[in-house]
Amino acid sequence: MDLKNEDFTQHKHISQQFNTELLELKNHFLVMGGLVEQQVSDAVRALMNGDSGVAEEVRLRDREVDKLEMTIDEECVQVIARRQPAARDLRLVVSVAKMVNDLERIGDEAKKIAKIAINLAEEGQPPRGYVEVRHIANHVAQMVHQALNCFARLDAEMAVEIMREDYSVDSEYKSAMRSLVTFMMEDPRSISRILSVMWVLRALERIGDHARNLAEHVIYMVKGKDVRHTPMEKVEATVAGD
Repeated sequence: MDLKNEDFTQHKHISQQFNTELLELKNHFLVMGGLVEQQVSDAVRALMNGDSGVAEEVRLRDREVDKLEMTIDEECVQVIARRQPAARDLRLVVSVAKMVNDLERIGDEAKKIAKIAINLAEEGQPPRGYVEVRHIANHVAQMVHQALNCFARLDAEMAVEIMREDYSVDSEYKSAMRSLVTFMMEDPRSISRILSVMWVLRALERIGDHARNLAEHVIYMVKGKDVRHTPMEKVEATVAGD
């Protein structure tokens, strides 16, 4: 993601070094986000194409994501210890410290999909349910992309849209699971392979949940309100209010 300094600039600090540290923290977060976003895309592509090589690359790339998580965690600690940020800056650092956990979890879910892709590729013919997988995968991938964009832009309105999308993903997930249960009842020989697809769908649904979590943290950064476990109408009112 190509970012300019002004994307993040809300106000200047007396210490130019503090500005630099905050910018580096945000940029490192987006680098990690880009890696995770690519993991999701590649894991689904590996599944659809029966490509074990791409799936293995996803699994190996998870180590890089884990290293970035540790780097960002340390940067957050150092900023708090050295700069003692307040108000909006403190919300930023605290939120990033939490958001990297969601990014790491998204990477873990992508790694699960890659592992299943390898197993299914070895078995040969793809099972039923790939249409549902592709549809939900496209949906959650877009959510992750939008979550990174709304962080880069500090866009609370976009964050609300992502939260709304999570409800749609949940509905699609439930519908897909019902269809797969029907497939298994029609052909008991397919149970094992369809169960694998169900695990893929579950991983995708969890990715959508983590994208929603990212959006909630963006709202906290911008509005100073913790909207976790809050009804959607109250979230919308929070973001719409001055």
